[in-house]
Amino acid sequence: MQLFPCGHATHPQWRMAVGLVVAQLRAQLALPGHAHHPTLGLIYITDHYADAAEEILATLGAELPEITDWSGTVGVGVAVNNAEYLDEPALCVMLCELPADQYRVFSGVAPLGALATGSFEAHTALLHADAHTPDIAELVAELAGRTATGYLFGGLASSRRSAVQFAIGGDGNIRGQGAASGVFIGGLSGVAFGEGVSVISRVSQGCQPLGPVHTVTEADEHVIVRIDHRPALEMLLSELDITLEQPQQALATVRRTLVGMLDPADGGDLELVGRAGHFGADTRVRHIIGLDTTREGVAVAEKVKLGERVAFCQRDAAAARADLVRVCAEIREELEPEELPVAMGASGPAYTLPNQPGRHIMGGIYVSCAGRGGPHFGAPNAEMQIIRHALGDVPLVGFFAGGEIARHHIYGYSGVLTVFVSNG
Repeated sequence: MQLFPCGHATHPQWRMAVGLVVAQLRAQLALPGHAHHPTLGLIYITDHYADAAEEILATLGAELPEITDWSGTVGVGVAVNNAEYLDEPALCVMLCELPADQYRVFSGVAPLGALATGSFEAHTALLHADAHTPDIAELVAELAGRTATGYLFGGLASSRRSAVQFAIGGDGNIRGQGAASGVFIGGLSGVAFGEGVSVISRVSQGCQPLGPVHTVTEADEHVIVRIDHRPALEMLLSELDITLEQPQQALATVRRTLVGMLDPADGGDLELVGRAGHFGADTRVRHIIGLDTTREGVAVAEKVKLGERVAFCQRDAAAARADLVRVCAEIREELEPEELPVAMGASGPAYTLPNQPGRHIMGGIYVSCAGRGGPHFGAPNAEMQIIRHALGDVPLVGFFAGGEIARHHIYGYSGVLTVFVSNG
Protein backbone atom coordinates (compact mmCIF):
# COMPACT_ATOMS: atom_id res chain seq x y z
CA MET A 1 0.00 0.00 0.00
CA GLN A 2 1.05 3.57 -0.69
CA LEU A 3 0.85 6.98 0.96
CA PHE A 4 -2.66 8.35 1.27
CA PRO A 5 -3.22 11.52 -0.83
CA CYS A 6 -3.88 14.51 1.40
CA GLY A 7 -4.94 18.10 0.68
CA HIS A 8 -5.76 21.19 2.71
CA ALA A 9 -6.59 24.83 2.08
CA THR A 10 -7.97 27.99 3.61
CA HIS A 11 -10.09 30.56 1.78
CA PRO A 12 -13.02 32.83 2.66
CA GLN A 13 -15.06 31.06 -0.02
CA TRP A 14 -15.51 27.33 0.51
CA ARG A 15 -15.71 26.62 -3.24
CA MET A 16 -12.21 28.00 -3.72
CA ALA A 17 -10.87 25.96 -0.80
CA VAL A 18 -12.47 22.79 -2.16
CA GLY A 19 -10.99 23.49 -5.59
CA LEU A 20 -7.51 23.88 -4.13
CA VAL A 21 -7.85 20.66 -2.13
CA VAL A 22 -9.11 18.68 -5.12
CA ALA A 23 -6.19 19.93 -7.22
CA GLN A 24 -3.72 18.74 -4.56
CA LEU A 25 -5.42 15.35 -4.31
CA ARG A 26 -5.46 14.77 -8.06
CA ALA A 27 -1.80 15.69 -8.32
CA GLN A 28 -0.87 13.22 -5.57
CA LEU A 29 -3.03 10.45 -7.04
CA ALA A 30 -0.75 10.56 -10.09
CA LEU A 31 2.50 10.49 -8.11
CA PRO A 32 4.61 7.35 -7.63
CA GLY A 33 4.48 6.07 -4.08
CA HIS A 34 0.93 7.35 -3.51
CA ALA A 35 -2.34 5.43 -3.48
CA HIS A 36 -3.94 5.35 -6.93
CA HIS A 37 -7.27 3.70 -6.10
CA PRO A 38 -8.58 5.08 -2.78
CA THR A 39 -12.25 4.64 -1.88
CA LEU A 40 -12.55 6.19 1.59
CA GLY A 41 -12.32 9.95 2.12
CA LEU A 42 -11.83 11.61 5.51
CA ILE A 43 -12.92 15.25 5.61
CA TYR A 44 -12.56 17.81 8.38
CA ILE A 45 -13.82 21.39 8.09
CA THR A 46 -13.67 24.39 10.38
CA ASP A 47 -16.96 25.75 11.67
CA HIS A 48 -16.72 28.68 9.26
CA TYR A 49 -17.86 26.20 6.59
CA ALA A 50 -20.42 24.34 8.73
CA ASP A 51 -23.45 25.91 7.05
CA ALA A 52 -22.17 24.75 3.65
CA ALA A 53 -21.41 21.18 4.76
CA GLU A 54 -23.89 19.51 2.40
CA GLU A 55 -22.65 21.52 -0.58
CA ILE A 56 -19.03 20.78 0.29
CA LEU A 57 -19.67 17.03 0.47
CA ALA A 58 -21.67 17.06 -2.75
CA THR A 59 -18.91 18.98 -4.55
CA LEU A 60 -16.19 16.64 -3.34
CA GLY A 61 -18.30 13.66 -4.38
CA ALA A 62 -18.78 15.09 -7.85
CA GLU A 63 -15.10 16.00 -8.28
CA LEU A 64 -13.87 12.68 -6.89
CA PRO A 65 -16.46 10.13 -8.02
CA GLU A 66 -14.10 7.23 -7.32
CA ILE A 67 -14.46 7.93 -3.59
CA THR A 68 -17.53 5.95 -2.55
CA ASP A 69 -17.31 6.47 1.22
CA TRP A 70 -16.88 9.63 3.29
CA SER A 71 -16.51 10.32 6.99
CA GLY A 72 -15.57 13.38 9.03
CA THR A 73 -16.79 16.25 11.15
CA VAL A 74 -16.30 19.90 12.09
CA GLY A 75 -13.93 21.62 14.52
CA VAL A 76 -13.00 25.14 15.53
CA GLY A 77 -9.78 24.27 13.76
CA VAL A 78 -8.35 21.59 11.51
CA ALA A 79 -4.88 20.10 11.54
CA VAL A 80 -2.55 18.72 8.87
CA ASN A 81 0.98 17.39 9.03
CA ASN A 82 2.62 20.80 9.01
CA ALA A 83 -0.03 23.40 9.85
CA GLU A 84 -2.93 24.28 12.10
CA TYR A 85 -5.90 26.25 10.82
CA LEU A 86 -7.43 27.69 13.98
CA ASP A 87 -10.42 30.05 13.87
CA GLU A 88 -10.24 30.52 10.10
CA PRO A 89 -12.16 29.01 7.16
CA ALA A 90 -10.37 25.83 6.13
CA LEU A 91 -10.76 22.17 5.33
CA CYS A 92 -8.55 19.10 4.92
CA VAL A 93 -9.15 15.80 3.14
CA MET A 94 -7.28 12.50 3.12
CA LEU A 95 -8.05 9.68 0.68
CA CYS A 96 -7.49 6.20 2.11
CA GLU A 97 -6.82 3.11 0.06
CA LEU A 98 -8.03 0.23 2.20
CA PRO A 99 -9.50 -3.17 1.30
CA ALA A 100 -13.22 -2.68 0.68
CA ASP A 101 -14.09 -5.61 2.93
CA GLN A 102 -12.07 -4.17 5.82
CA TYR A 103 -14.03 -1.03 6.70
CA ARG A 104 -17.60 0.18 7.09
CA VAL A 105 -18.94 3.72 7.47
CA PHE A 106 -21.57 3.96 10.21
CA SER A 107 -23.95 6.58 11.61
CA GLY A 108 -27.16 6.88 13.60
CA VAL A 109 -29.20 5.59 10.67
CA ALA A 110 -26.76 2.76 9.98
CA PRO A 111 -25.42 1.74 13.42
CA LEU A 112 -22.24 -0.26 13.82
CA GLY A 113 -24.15 -3.33 15.01
CA ALA A 114 -26.19 -3.38 11.80
CA LEU A 115 -23.01 -3.38 9.69
CA ALA A 116 -21.76 -6.76 10.89
CA THR A 117 -22.69 -8.34 7.59
CA GLY A 118 -20.88 -11.21 5.92
CA SER A 119 -17.45 -11.84 7.38
CA PHE A 120 -16.82 -8.26 8.53
CA GLU A 121 -15.98 -7.81 12.19
CA ALA A 122 -15.06 -4.42 13.64
CA HIS A 123 -11.70 -4.43 15.42
CA THR A 124 -11.21 -0.68 15.86
CA ALA A 125 -13.21 2.39 14.90
CA LEU A 126 -12.74 6.06 14.10
CA LEU A 127 -15.51 7.88 15.96
CA HIS A 128 -17.01 11.35 15.57
CA ALA A 129 -19.69 12.46 18.00
CA ASP A 130 -21.83 15.40 19.10
CA ALA A 131 -21.01 16.48 22.64
CA HIS A 132 -24.65 17.45 23.23
CA THR A 133 -25.88 13.90 22.66
CA PRO A 134 -27.48 12.62 25.90
CA ASP A 135 -25.38 10.05 27.79
CA ILE A 136 -22.53 10.50 25.32
CA ALA A 137 -19.94 8.87 27.60
CA GLU A 138 -22.08 5.77 27.99
CA LEU A 139 -22.72 5.60 24.23
CA VAL A 140 -18.98 5.79 23.52
CA ALA A 141 -18.29 2.98 25.96
CA GLU A 142 -21.11 0.91 24.48
CA LEU A 143 -19.77 1.41 20.95
CA ALA A 144 -16.28 0.37 22.06
CA GLY A 145 -17.84 -2.83 23.31
CA ARG A 146 -18.98 -3.60 19.77
CA THR A 147 -15.39 -3.82 18.53
CA ALA A 148 -13.14 -6.82 19.01
CA THR A 149 -10.37 -4.78 20.65
CA GLY A 150 -12.52 -2.25 22.50
CA TYR A 151 -10.43 0.51 20.95
CA LEU A 152 -11.93 3.71 19.51
CA PHE A 153 -10.13 6.86 18.37
CA GLY A 154 -11.59 10.21 17.35
CA GLY A 155 -13.28 13.16 18.99
CA LEU A 156 -16.31 15.32 19.68
CA ALA A 157 -17.27 17.92 17.09
CA SER A 158 -16.56 21.50 18.12
CA SER A 159 -18.44 24.31 16.44
CA ARG A 160 -19.94 27.73 17.04
CA ARG A 161 -22.47 26.85 14.34
CA SER A 162 -23.83 23.41 13.48
CA ALA A 163 -21.89 20.44 14.87
CA VAL A 164 -22.09 18.58 11.58
CA GLN A 165 -20.79 15.09 10.84
CA PHE A 166 -20.14 13.47 7.47
CA ALA A 167 -21.09 9.83 6.95
CA ILE A 168 -21.85 8.38 3.56
CA GLY A 169 -21.08 4.96 2.12
CA GLY A 170 -21.34 2.67 -0.85
CA ASP A 171 -23.25 4.02 -3.84
CA GLY A 172 -23.90 7.36 -2.18
CA ASN A 173 -26.23 6.20 0.56
CA ILE A 174 -25.54 4.18 3.67
CA ARG A 175 -27.75 1.13 3.83
CA GLY A 176 -30.99 2.25 5.46
CA GLN A 177 -30.21 5.92 4.96
CA GLY A 178 -32.52 6.45 2.02
CA ALA A 179 -31.97 9.71 0.18
CA ALA A 180 -30.18 11.48 3.06
CA SER A 181 -27.35 13.82 2.11
CA GLY A 182 -24.64 12.19 4.23
CA VAL A 183 -24.45 15.19 6.59
CA PHE A 184 -25.79 14.66 10.12
CA ILE A 185 -26.24 16.66 13.29
CA GLY A 186 -26.20 14.84 16.62
CA GLY A 187 -25.36 11.31 17.62
CA LEU A 188 -22.38 9.23 16.54
CA SER A 189 -20.77 8.39 13.22
CA GLY A 190 -17.45 7.16 11.90
CA VAL A 191 -15.64 4.26 10.27
CA ALA A 192 -15.22 0.76 11.67
CA PHE A 193 -12.08 -1.09 10.61
CA GLY A 194 -11.53 -4.82 10.30
CA GLU A 195 -8.56 -6.86 11.44
CA GLY A 196 -6.83 -6.25 8.11
CA VAL A 197 -6.44 -2.50 8.77
CA SER A 198 -3.36 -1.99 10.94
CA VAL A 199 -3.34 1.03 13.23
CA ILE A 200 -1.19 2.32 16.08
CA SER A 201 -2.79 4.83 18.44
CA ARG A 202 -1.52 6.80 21.42
CA VAL A 203 -2.89 9.46 23.78
CA SER A 204 -0.92 12.54 24.85
CA GLN A 205 -2.29 14.36 27.89
CA GLY A 206 0.60 16.69 28.64
CA CYS A 207 0.11 16.67 32.41
CA GLN A 208 2.74 16.74 35.11
CA PRO A 209 1.73 14.96 38.36
CA LEU A 210 2.38 17.22 41.34
CA GLY A 211 2.71 14.59 44.01
CA PRO A 212 1.95 11.02 45.00
CA VAL A 213 -1.03 8.98 43.86
CA HIS A 214 -3.95 8.72 46.31
CA THR A 215 -6.99 6.51 46.80
CA VAL A 216 -10.48 8.01 47.17
CA THR A 217 -11.79 6.83 50.53
CA GLU A 218 -14.93 9.01 50.67
CA ALA A 219 -16.87 10.62 47.84
CA ASP A 220 -20.23 12.25 47.22
CA GLU A 221 -21.23 12.58 43.54
CA HIS A 222 -18.69 15.05 42.07
CA VAL A 223 -16.96 15.79 45.38
CA ILE A 224 -13.83 13.98 46.56
CA VAL A 225 -14.31 14.24 50.30
CA ARG A 226 -11.37 12.20 51.59
CA ILE A 227 -8.33 10.62 49.98
CA ASP A 228 -6.13 8.22 51.89
CA HIS A 229 -8.56 8.85 54.80
CA ARG A 230 -7.53 12.52 54.95
CA PRO A 231 -9.52 15.58 53.84
CA ALA A 232 -9.06 16.03 50.08
CA LEU A 233 -8.83 19.83 50.33
CA GLU A 234 -6.08 19.56 52.92
CA MET A 235 -4.10 17.27 50.63
CA LEU A 236 -4.61 19.58 47.64
CA LEU A 237 -3.45 22.70 49.51
CA SER A 238 -0.43 20.83 50.85
CA GLU A 239 0.70 19.62 47.41
CA LEU A 240 0.19 23.06 45.89
CA ASP A 241 1.93 24.70 48.86
CA ILE A 242 -0.83 27.29 49.22
CA THR A 243 -3.22 28.42 51.93
CA LEU A 244 -6.78 29.76 51.89
CA GLU A 245 -5.61 32.61 54.09
CA GLN A 246 -4.44 34.14 50.79
CA PRO A 247 -7.59 33.39 48.74
CA GLN A 248 -6.75 35.18 45.48
CA GLN A 249 -3.37 33.52 45.12
CA ALA A 250 -4.81 30.17 46.17
CA LEU A 251 -7.70 30.26 43.69
CA ALA A 252 -5.41 31.27 40.84
CA THR A 253 -3.24 28.23 41.53
CA VAL A 254 -6.22 25.89 41.91
CA ARG A 255 -7.60 27.02 38.53
CA ARG A 256 -4.42 25.71 36.89
CA THR A 257 -4.71 22.39 38.68
CA LEU A 258 -6.52 19.26 37.50
CA VAL A 259 -7.08 15.74 38.77
CA GLY A 260 -5.93 12.56 37.03
CA MET A 261 -8.40 9.76 37.75
CA LEU A 262 -8.15 6.02 37.17
CA ASP A 263 -10.89 3.50 37.82
CA PRO A 264 -9.17 0.28 39.01
CA ALA A 265 -11.61 -1.64 36.80
CA ASP A 266 -9.90 -0.15 33.73
CA GLY A 267 -6.58 -1.74 34.63
CA GLY A 268 -3.26 0.04 34.47
CA ASP A 269 -1.21 1.43 37.33
CA LEU A 270 -1.60 5.15 37.91
CA GLU A 271 1.09 5.10 40.58
CA LEU A 272 3.79 3.77 38.26
CA VAL A 273 2.73 6.12 35.47
CA GLY A 274 2.67 9.07 37.83
CA ARG A 275 6.23 8.36 38.90
CA ALA A 276 7.22 8.34 35.23
CA GLY A 277 6.01 11.93 34.93
CA HIS A 278 2.98 11.41 32.71
CA PHE A 279 -0.38 9.66 32.66
CA GLY A 280 -1.41 6.59 30.71
CA ALA A 281 -4.23 6.02 28.26
CA ASP A 282 -6.78 5.01 30.90
CA THR A 283 -6.26 8.05 33.12
CA ARG A 284 -8.98 10.67 32.73
CA VAL A 285 -7.82 14.20 33.51
CA ARG A 286 -10.63 16.39 34.83
CA HIS A 287 -10.98 20.01 35.96
CA ILE A 288 -11.41 21.05 39.56
CA ILE A 289 -14.75 22.88 39.54
CA GLY A 290 -14.99 23.94 43.17
CA LEU A 291 -13.84 23.63 46.77
CA ASP A 292 -16.16 22.38 49.50
CA THR A 293 -14.78 24.16 52.56
CA THR A 294 -17.52 22.73 54.82
CA ARG A 295 -16.52 19.11 54.20
CA GLU A 296 -12.97 19.98 53.15
CA GLY A 297 -13.62 18.36 49.80
CA VAL A 298 -12.62 18.99 46.17
CA ALA A 299 -15.26 19.01 43.43
CA VAL A 300 -14.26 17.71 39.99
CA ALA A 301 -15.96 17.64 36.59
CA GLU A 302 -16.94 13.96 36.82
CA LYS A 303 -18.72 11.74 39.28
CA VAL A 304 -16.22 10.15 41.62
CA LYS A 305 -16.18 6.49 42.62
CA LEU A 306 -15.00 5.13 45.93
CA GLY A 307 -11.63 3.44 45.51
CA GLU A 308 -10.56 5.42 42.44
CA ARG A 309 -6.91 6.34 42.17
CA VAL A 310 -6.27 10.07 41.81
CA ALA A 311 -3.34 12.44 41.47
CA PHE A 312 -3.31 16.23 41.32
CA CYS A 313 -1.57 17.59 38.23
CA GLN A 314 -0.97 20.67 36.12
CA ARG A 315 -0.60 21.34 32.42
CA ASP A 316 2.14 23.45 30.93
CA ALA A 317 3.82 23.87 27.56
CA ALA A 318 6.94 21.93 28.53
CA ALA A 319 4.97 18.94 29.80
CA ALA A 320 2.74 19.01 26.70
CA ARG A 321 5.72 19.06 24.33
CA ALA A 322 7.52 16.28 26.20
CA ASP A 323 4.45 14.07 26.28
CA LEU A 324 3.68 14.57 22.57
CA VAL A 325 7.27 13.69 21.70
CA ARG A 326 6.91 10.59 23.89
CA VAL A 327 3.84 9.25 22.07
CA CYS A 328 5.47 9.89 18.69
CA ALA A 329 8.55 8.00 19.87
CA GLU A 330 6.39 5.07 20.94
CA ILE A 331 4.85 4.93 17.47
CA ARG A 332 8.32 5.01 15.94
CA GLU A 333 9.34 2.12 18.17
CA GLU A 334 6.42 0.07 16.86
CA LEU A 335 7.62 0.68 13.31
CA GLU A 336 11.31 -0.02 13.97
CA PRO A 337 11.42 -3.37 15.83
CA GLU A 338 14.87 -4.19 14.52
CA GLU A 339 16.25 -1.20 16.38
CA LEU A 340 13.95 -0.73 19.33
CA PRO A 341 11.97 -3.39 21.21
CA VAL A 342 8.26 -2.85 21.75
CA ALA A 343 7.34 -2.05 25.32
CA MET A 344 4.02 -0.80 26.58
CA GLY A 345 6.01 0.62 29.48
CA ALA A 346 4.38 3.30 31.60
CA SER A 347 2.14 4.58 28.83
CA GLY A 348 -0.70 2.34 29.92
CA PRO A 349 -3.00 0.32 27.69
CA ALA A 350 -3.03 1.28 24.02
CA TYR A 351 -3.89 -0.54 20.84
CA THR A 352 -0.92 -1.75 18.78
CA LEU A 353 -0.38 -4.60 16.39
CA PRO A 354 2.44 -7.17 16.43
CA ASN A 355 5.71 -5.99 14.97
CA GLN A 356 6.19 -6.71 11.30
CA PRO A 357 9.34 -5.85 9.34
CA GLY A 358 9.13 -3.16 6.68
CA ARG A 359 5.98 -1.46 7.95
CA HIS A 360 5.54 2.23 7.28
CA ILE A 361 2.95 4.94 7.88
CA MET A 362 0.45 5.39 5.06
CA GLY A 363 -1.45 8.21 6.75
CA GLY A 364 -2.58 9.47 10.12
CA ILE A 365 -5.34 11.18 12.08
CA TYR A 366 -4.69 13.60 14.92
CA VAL A 367 -7.46 14.87 17.17
CA SER A 368 -6.41 17.56 19.61
CA CYS A 369 -8.31 19.61 22.14
CA ALA A 370 -9.65 22.97 21.00
CA GLY A 371 -7.77 24.46 23.97
CA ARG A 372 -4.41 23.22 22.70
CA GLY A 373 -2.87 23.93 19.30
CA GLY A 374 0.24 25.96 18.60
CA PRO A 375 -0.41 28.70 21.18
CA HIS A 376 -0.44 26.12 23.98
CA PHE A 377 2.87 24.74 22.70
CA GLY A 378 4.52 28.14 22.49
CA ALA A 379 4.26 29.11 18.81
CA PRO A 380 1.89 28.94 15.81
CA ASN A 381 1.67 25.45 14.29
CA ALA A 382 4.01 24.12 16.98
CA GLU A 383 1.87 21.13 17.92
CA MET A 384 1.72 19.75 14.39
CA GLN A 385 5.35 20.57 13.73
CA ILE A 386 6.36 18.43 16.71
CA ILE A 387 4.54 15.49 15.15
CA ARG A 388 6.03 16.15 11.71
CA HIS A 389 9.54 16.35 13.16
CA ALA A 390 9.03 13.03 14.97
CA LEU A 391 7.21 11.04 12.29
CA GLY A 392 8.40 12.70 9.10
CA ASP A 393 6.42 14.22 6.24
CA VAL A 394 3.57 11.70 6.34
CA PRO A 395 -0.03 12.41 5.25
CA LEU A 396 -2.01 13.50 8.29
CA VAL A 397 -5.36 15.20 8.89
CA GLY A 398 -7.41 15.96 11.96
CA PHE A 399 -9.34 18.55 13.90
CA PHE A 400 -9.48 20.47 17.16
CA ALA A 401 -12.24 18.88 19.18
CA GLY A 402 -14.56 19.51 22.08
CA GLY A 403 -13.36 16.25 23.64
CA GLU A 404 -11.00 13.55 22.47
CA ILE A 405 -11.86 9.86 22.24
CA ALA A 406 -9.47 6.96 22.83
CA ARG A 407 -10.34 3.42 23.79
CA HIS A 408 -13.71 3.82 25.58
CA HIS A 409 -12.97 7.17 27.24
CA ILE A 410 -13.65 10.82 26.44
CA TYR A 411 -10.68 13.00 27.35
CA GLY A 412 -10.10 16.73 27.65
CA TYR A 413 -7.06 18.87 26.77
CA SER A 414 -5.41 15.83 25.18
CA GLY A 415 -4.21 14.73 21.77
CA VAL A 416 -5.02 11.36 20.16
CA LEU A 417 -2.59 10.35 17.42
CA THR A 418 -3.45 7.36 15.23
CA VAL A 419 -1.55 6.13 12.20
CA PHE A 420 -2.45 3.59 9.52
CA VAL A 421 0.50 1.32 8.79
CA SER A 422 1.26 -1.03 5.93
CA ASN A 423 1.57 -4.73 6.55
CA GLY A 424 5.02 -4.95 5.03
